[in-house]
Amino acid sequence: MLDPIVAFFQRFFAAIGRGIGHLISWLAWPFIAAGNWYRQRDWIIKGPIAIVLIGLVGLYGYFIWQTQSWHNFNIDYVNAYNFAARKNDAGLPVKVAAGEAAPANKCERSAIVDVTADLIDFNVNQNAWVSSMILYKLGLFGMDWDDTPWLDNKASFQRGINQAIRRTSVELVDTLGRVRGTSGVNNELQSARGNIQFDEETWYFGFSPFGPKTPTPSFYRAAMRDLHKFNDALAACNATFDARSDNLVQFLDRIANDLGNTSAIIRERSEFHNGGWFDTRADDRFWFAFGQLYGYYGILSAAGADFDAVITQRGLTQIWAETVKQLRAALNIQPLIISNGREDGWIMPTHLATMGFYILRVRSNLVEMRDILTR
Repeated sequence: MLDPIVAFFQRFFAAIGRGIGHLISWLAWPFIAAGNWYRQRDWIIKGPIAIVLIGLVGLYGYFIWQTQSWHNFNIDYVNAYNFAARKNDAGLPVKVAAGEAAPANKCERSAIVDVTADLIDFNVNQNAWVSSMILYKLGLFGMDWDDTPWLDNKASFQRGINQAIRRTSVELVDTLGRVRGTSGVNNELQSARGNIQFDEETWYFGFSPFGPKTPTPSFYRAAMRDLHKFNDALAACNATFDARSDNLVQFLDRIANDLGNTSAIIRERSEFHNGGWFDTRADDRFWFAFGQLYGYYGILSAAGADFDAVITQRGLTQIWAETVKQLRAALNIQPLIISNGREDGWIMPTHLATMGFYILRVRSNLVEMRDILTR
């Protein structure tokens, strides 16, 4: 009685095997044809082609290595700053122990500026900036890497960090680095904002306009140098950091709006494209959000040091610590493969919805702190 069933499954799996064989043959045919053509040529043709192929192999090897190796990635990077030991707002004269003479022209550096500059350094110096690499721009046979499940996670992560950096650089120019928004704009901060707003995908050469270009990482490195110049001037009491409560309100409001935009993108992807492990854009959304939270984890931790007096006076210490704790908890989510399953599904997990939950928790706390400060 089982013979027909066994025969059916044998035919079924044999058909699958033949289908896979035909698919492999179809994929391999162009390479086999090219190999046969190459073997029939003279060395005057073979030599240049071989050099080009070796160069491509080396270039792709470098590209794959850079997309898969995340140098100095550390979800506990904030601990190295030891912000808890600092109880002096940014821009104020450095405090000394009782009986000691205060140093002349010595003010507190901005922790926000230091962290922002270090995040840029992490993105473009400690790691290669993937989004402007030529092979990332070319894609997979013309297909954008973001539309594939491969080699795009690091680029999305870096862009997420860069989004937090861009938002912070705008607030530094517009409010934090000037007195009540009426004093002149700080030149270093203005330059940093302009450089960090440069597009994320420029290589050494382009077509619009046609000709050689300065690549994206060079602009971001210039922004990092500008931030260091500002903080050096601030440490010498030659610049301004206005750590007032209304500036903190605006800073929190802008970050909350930024996270709200990301939450909306994740929600749209989770609700209307829940293809589980087969959603090739889910990983881009996830790692962008992860990078954004990675950046804001450091920036908000630094803001707690720069605005320590305001936070303490307005009773925000507990909720501020809880917000930073939630940001850190979100960074524990590092699945090997990102799945965008249904929220009521039981086979494929829903990593996007989980990340969205953490974003909303952080955003809710930011809104609550903003409301407390405006009372």
